[in-house]
Amino acid sequence: MAEDARRRRTRREQRADTDVGLFIRDQRRLAELSVRRLAEMAGVSNPYLSQIERGLRRPSSDILQQIADALHISAESLYVRAGILDGDRRDTMTDLESAIRQAAELNAEQRRALLAVYQSFVATAGTAVAARDRMEDPGPKEG
Repeated sequence: MAEDARRRRTRREQRADTDVGLFIRDQRRLAELSVRRLAEMAGVSNPYLSQIERGLRRPSSDILQQIADALHISAESLYVRAGILDGDRRDTMTDLESAIRQAAELNAEQRRALLAVYQSFVATAGTAVAARDRMEDPGPKEG
């Protein structure tokens, strides 16, 4: 029984590794970057990045952050694809980001700019919601 659970978890982890690797490759190509250039920008070795893209290596959250920064994408999208974060929020955000990234009528610079604006709005909205929630929380009741 434990062996079956371990195999399922391993397959799930392998799918996550492949998913994040393919996503990184797609984003790299959309940004019109070579593996070598992205590796240089992210501060990782060329062979290591290539192995991540092929799903052979599982990058740490720090490496994913470096890659996200180099690609000008949200680290959260990489964390979800790598299985580090729960994907509940992922569907809506990823669908919109994906549509922007796949818009053939935009060039790479326009896609990056539009994604940056969208991500800044999302970040600002998240900060505003957190602040509102803190203001609405009455705190512990005095007895």
